Amino acid sequence: MRFLLLLLFLPFSAFSQTVLEGKAQGTYYVIKYISADTASLQSAIDSIFAGIDQSLSLYKPNSLINQFNEKGHVQMDAHMQAVISKSVEISKITQGAFDITVKPLVDVWGFGVHPPAERKIPSPAAIKKVLTHVGTKYLVIKGRDLSRTKPGVSIDCNGIAQGYTSDVIGRFLDSKGIHDYLVDVGGELCAKGQNAHQQYWTVGIEGESQHIIPLANRAVTTSGNYRRFFDSGGKRFAHTIDPRSGQAIHNNIISVTVVATNAITADGFDNALILMGVERAFAFIRQHPELQLEAGFIYKDAKGEIQEAFSPGFPK
Repeated sequence: MRFLLLLLFLPFSAFSQTVLEGKAQGTYYVIKYISADTASLQSAIDSIFAGIDQSLSLYKPNSLINQFNEKGHVQMDAHMQAVISKSVEISKITQGAFDITVKPLVDVWGFGVHPPAERKIPSPAAIKKVLTHVGTKYLVIKGRDLSRTKPGVSIDCNGIAQGYTSDVIGRFLDSKGIHDYLVDVGGELCAKGQNAHQQYWTVGIEGESQHIIPLANRAVTTSGNYRRFFDSGGKRFAHTIDPRSGQAIHNNIISVTVVATNAITADGFDNALILMGVERAFAFIRQHPELQLEAGFIYKDAKGEIQEAFSPGFPK
């Protein structure tokens, strides 16, 4: 089930639309841009993905993030520094609802790099033990130096890295004089300018009804409980884990779509807003206008019927 559906128009002007697509970071990517220059940027885009993976991928044995998780200390590159800094900022403002030190919890729930053959609910004792290693307060950042104050603290940037990647590719296109583009990395999108129809790029959110939203130099990400989960005791436990309680989410939220000024911000806040739930999430957005966030929820009500709710400024 996909709740984020890309809707684009066909080009008609002298400027051509170029489409680059493939697989990276364990997901798909689609990059569309309008330019008079038809020279391929594929190799440069591949290099961007490779550089970010070498920094932040848990699947690359010698990546910087794995070096930190193993040794407790690393010299960050520009990618890691930007993501860690933004992650700590979001963790503070959400009071820990988003926290990249969640990795031990992700692992104990079986959603990590090496998942067990059969996932099961960890014992309260196991969760309590793991929680002693969770918290950005255990991270020490001094310039490019990242260290931890407690053994066993490890980080997982999967909840924000794809949004960051979309932004990086967007800035790369800007540097090439391309100012009309849409970048989609695993459903985390950033857009600038207009499509070949000289209209804003548009994205459709599929729920009970379809909402078409224009991306006027904005970014949109989606997070939900419909991709990675397991069922136990009549409950569905999703891979979104609350870093404060250690519990895998099993609330009534199906998905949240977040619109922000850039994809790293939207991606960083979407999981936190899911954990807050609809009413608390909307209250949070009202309390923090400086973040320029808007959100749309798809959820099940008390009768099990699918409902939708949107913050007042959500584009429609």
